[in-house]
Amino acid sequence: MERTLSILKPDVTRRNLTGAVNARIESADLRIIAQRRIQLTLEQAQKFYAIHKDRSFFGELCSYMISGPVVVQVLEGENSVERYRKLMGSTNPANADEGTIRRDFAESIEANSVHGSDSSENAVVEISFFFREIDITE
Repeated sequence: MERTLSILKPDVTRRNLTGAVNARIESADLRIIAQRRIQLTLEQAQKFYAIHKDRSFFGELCSYMISGPVVVQVLEGENSVERYRKLMGSTNPANADEGTIRRDFAESIEANSVHGSDSSENAVVEISFFFREIDITE
């Protein structure tokens, strides 16, 4: 079993789509083993997305991520990183496959509804950013 981090972004929480996105996740045989709704500070967003600090979209990304609450989650399942990334769809919802979260729910490239870890190694780092082991149930 593998774990991955999922973030339901402010466009999801603003439109009350948390349940709909979670239903997609669970229908894909990914278990939500930790979940909480939080309001990120600018400092937290900048630290979490520090890998992008030199990219042109960094400021806008951080501003967007603090514009409303997010739901952070730990997902577990076989090949969860790869499977969740496929379920999310392309960053640009216009290029995402039919039936993916971003195709069906995202408002734009920026407000693209969800974040998911891009590797098993990054999943460990990202999960530990938001959760302690005691917060995660199996």
